[in-house]
Amino acid sequence: MLKKSEIEPRHYRDAMAQFAGAVHVVTTDGVFGRRGATVIAACSVSDNPPTILVCLNRENANNDCFAKNGVFALNTLSIQQEPLASDFSGLTGKSQEERFAAAEWARISTGAPVLKGALAVFDCEVVEAHDFATHRVLFGKVTGLDIGASLRPLLYHNRSYRAL
Repeated sequence: MLKKSEIEPRHYRDAMAQFAGAVHVVTTDGVFGRRGATVIAACSVSDNPPTILVCLNRENANNDCFAKNGVFALNTLSIQQEPLASDFSGLTGKSQEERFAAAEWARISTGAPVLKGALAVFDCEVVEAHDFATHRVLFGKVTGLDIGASLRPLLYHNRSYRAL
């Protein structure tokens, strides 16, 4: 008989650190406030209709504004934008206002801030939100796109930023 063991969160995080992922800044703006956060947990769900999935930590109550505003933009970063990733991850201690001041932003369709010079931008309306464990999974219908220059993407692997 196989013996099942409990997986400790620390061991799980160590194993997940071996995943390499694209680095994004997800942003929102609306009556519930403007916010941005660095994420790696984001992916395409479907191309018909175009749909993006983003996971945000629910333990940070400030992230509630993404679902409450009902919109978000997923901004895919290049290696040149690593300082922005650090800012929006909270590592630099900058306020939200200071983080947004460190780059140029525009609007496409939803009103969420979109990063000028991003590799790609997916402007989305939240169509579903599901809470699971420590995270909230947002499903966004893509209502606007911007495709930037073909630069080297910023990746996160083994708890460090890397270039492809």
